[in-house]
This record gives sequence, structure tokens and C-alpha cells, in this order.
Amino acid sequence: VENRCVVPLTSFAEPSPTPGDKDPDTGIQKNYWFALNEARPLFFFAGLWTRWQGVRKVKDGPGEFELYGFLTTRPNALIAPIHEKAMPVILTTQEETETWLSAPWSQARHLQRTASDDALVIVDKPATQIKFPPQAPQAPLQGSLF
Repeated sequence: VENRCVVPLTSFAEPSPTPGDKDPDTGIQKNYWFALNEARPLFFFAGLWTRWQGVRKVKDGPGEFELYGFLTTRPNALIAPIHEKAMPVILTTQEETETWLSAPWSQARHLQRTASDDALVIVDKPATQIKFPPQAPQAPLQGSLF
């Protein structure tokens, strides 16, 4: 319980397993985006956190940090063709979240299971990942005095 956390999200990405499968907008390896449904409601990964002392950036030197990671499990039928080794442990209900955060390990460990095959859908990449073409400068509304 002491080091458990939840990682909030509305969608997550896995890179395409096909070499050279480039995103036409970015020119980098294409990502497949997953969400609970097209509306992208909030859900959580089952996470763990810890304090750590060390160097994250050489220019900043050593420091104390709080780091987190999330649990993984076997992939379901939707994820497996894209990431054959693992998928995140997904918590979708308040009960699951509360169990993960506060129940004894003997109970909470049962949440580390593969999500049902219909738990997620592939969605378009989020707007934050879309590069918009630069807009042409517009003429000022007022004429110049000079």
C-alpha cells in the first residue's frame, strides 16, 4: 500500500511494430493510440512510486526525486499484434482504484490481469500530437502610420 499509486490517463500509445511505418505528420515511427472508447474517458494504470537520489540531468547534478512506473501484464487480443510482450494494468472503476490504493497485497495483486479483449479501442492520435501547418501571416486590420 505504501508505494502504490495510480497514473491517470485518457489514452496511451504503443509504437507500430512495422519497421519504417512513419507517421505522415511527424515523420517518426507511427503510434497506435488506445482508449476506453472514442470519448476518451479518464482511467488509470496501476502504478508504483519511490523516492530516489541520483543524477537525472548532469547539468543539474544530484538530487532527490519521486519516480513512478506502472504494472504490466500479458496483452489482450487488441494489443498483442502491436505489442506482443505486455500491456499496462488498467483500472477502470472506482472500486478497482480503491482496491489498488488501499487493499492488502493479497487482494490488490489480483488486479494485475489482462484486460478483456473489448476493454479498449484504437482511437485517432490526440490533438496534442497533431502538427498543424503554420498559418500564413495576415495583413494587419489597421494600416500603418509609417
